[in-house]
Amino acid sequence: MTIANDRLRLAVPKGRILEELLPLLARAGIEPEAAFSDKGERKLEFQTNVPNLSILRVRSFDIATFVAFGAAQLGVAGRDVLMEFDFPEVSAPLDLRIGACRMVVAESKEFREKDNPKRWSHVRVATKYPEITRRHFAARGVQAECLKLNGAMEIAPSLGLCRRIVDLVSTGSTLKANGLVEVEEIAQITSKMVVNRAAMKTRPDEIHGWIDRFQGALDAA
Repeated sequence: MTIANDRLRLAVPKGRILEELLPLLARAGIEPEAAFSDKGERKLEFQTNVPNLSILRVRSFDIATFVAFGAAQLGVAGRDVLMEFDFPEVSAPLDLRIGACRMVVAESKEFREKDNPKRWSHVRVATKYPEITRRHFAARGVQAECLKLNGAMEIAPSLGLCRRIVDLVSTGSTLKANGLVEVEEIAQITSKMVVNRAAMKTRPDEIHGWIDRFQGALDAA
């Protein structure tokens, strides 16, 4: 399913990743309207200096959905989101080399000292990523019971909800502050440029033109 509209829309995430993305947008020749920089601004779509391109500022977890269903033809999404939803309608032609972190399995330091991952057969895991988690453990013959949380994963083991979590880490300081240690790494995560596959077929010159501009912006970094 795609939504017909002559305007191209680029969906970008709110928060930390956006701060890393802004210099790349500038090198690609994209200048959002002044309201885009206003943290108190509540609207979600912004005009740019490119007449036929607007920017959607949305939750990072929603970007793949916006692009898959054609509400945006272009986007910037983390590999974690792409792995979780695995939309066939979405292509990820470029690694933007921003938002670097890791997806890991973690558990309490005390439990880790007596735990043997090779003996796992069933695990209960708190995570924002139930699909990735199930696939990861299924690949090694382990049944994963996932407790879906959208935040505060690190406190779940100490409250008795589970013994393990799957979450993103960059420095590991939040894990350490909550008495957790990494057990294993699931994936290296960075942000990707994503495009709607249907738009690549119906508007190839525009879409490939933007892919080339982002590649040029990466090369100029």
